[in-house]
Amino acid sequence: MANNKSKSVTFEKITKIFRDPQSKQDVTAVNEVSFRLEPGELVTLLGPSGCGKSTILRMLSGFEQPTSGKIFIGDNDVTFTPPNKRDTAMVFQSYGLFPHMDVFNNVAYGLRLRKVPENEIAEKVQRFLEMVGLGTMGKRPPSRLSGGQQQRVALARSLIVEPSVLLLDEPLSNLDALLREQMRVEIRRLQKSLGITAMYVTHDRVEAMSLSDRIIVMKSGNIIQVGTPSDIYRDPVDTFVSGFVGKVAFFPCEVKGIENNSCVVDIKGKIFTAPRYSDKLKVGDKALVMARPESLSIGEAGSGVEDGVVTANIYLGNSVETWVKTDLGNVLVQIDNPDVKKIWDEGEKVSLSFDPTLTKVLVDDLEKV
Repeated sequence: MANNKSKSVTFEKITKIFRDPQSKQDVTAVNEVSFRLEPGELVTLLGPSGCGKSTILRMLSGFEQPTSGKIFIGDNDVTFTPPNKRDTAMVFQSYGLFPHMDVFNNVAYGLRLRKVPENEIAEKVQRFLEMVGLGTMGKRPPSRLSGGQQQRVALARSLIVEPSVLLLDEPLSNLDALLREQMRVEIRRLQKSLGITAMYVTHDRVEAMSLSDRIIVMKSGNIIQVGTPSDIYRDPVDTFVSGFVGKVAFFPCEVKGIENNSCVVDIKGKIFTAPRYSDKLKVGDKALVMARPESLSIGEAGSGVEDGVVTANIYLGNSVETWVKTDLGNVLVQIDNPDVKKIWDEGEKVSLSFDPTLTKVLVDDLEKV
């Protein structure tokens, strides 16, 4: 639930063009993007390096100005408003802590800039340090903190000023895997408990999927798809999105019919009906069945849609990841509850099948990616 200060964020046909200093050519970093964040919502910009996501964050913060279009925080047009007048706060990848200040004074910094009385500062800083699990570390210098603790200080320093919008620029990329996992949970908990509108930038799909209310997938300055993590994972609009947000296998097929809100396809003479399919497909088109690892199964050679050889089994406790080398490439199959399922030996000849209800039929645009 949004707090009283939380505000919406609206981008209206925002374009950002840079001049390349070497080629002297104009480069479009962001191309007429439009979207809206609802009050109290956490939305992640996800995409490869150079797709424009950090440029969007910098335009929202005021550190960059758009070439055209408008940006609103709530009802206020902030397109050309200076950063210090926008009521936003940013958590950086590099933490950005002041080394000459202890933890308490790092967190108190923004409150002092706002002329908050010292007695209020003391109470509020302690409350936010406890909120991020650092209640006893106020007197420590940043140099005596772990990476995860430093990131918690940076988070507390941004949250304590109660901004209308919190901006997070790949804040976990310097942490190890376990700390990243812990901090994902922490950021999500704090953002929801405080009800702050937040925009998060990352190229890490796991971060995006685990943190977000919605995800904006970007490529080459354009928005390709906007949706919940489930929408993006289960119902991607094209092969780029499907491959970027998770492991996937593509099975070439031909569209035989579109009926009863389903797509009927032929794969090597076998007919399948899939409930999810691209609305751009028509009968006779060459297409691709997109199958996630959990939708695939392994059987005797010749029994499925694609034969191959098991090349590796990776035991993960509650599941086994089996890699199968096929003419379509290396395919990952996720076998849940391996204690009661057959695990095929490395080197065995096998065949792959899929559950059509867990797949989506996509336009074959792999050559264009």
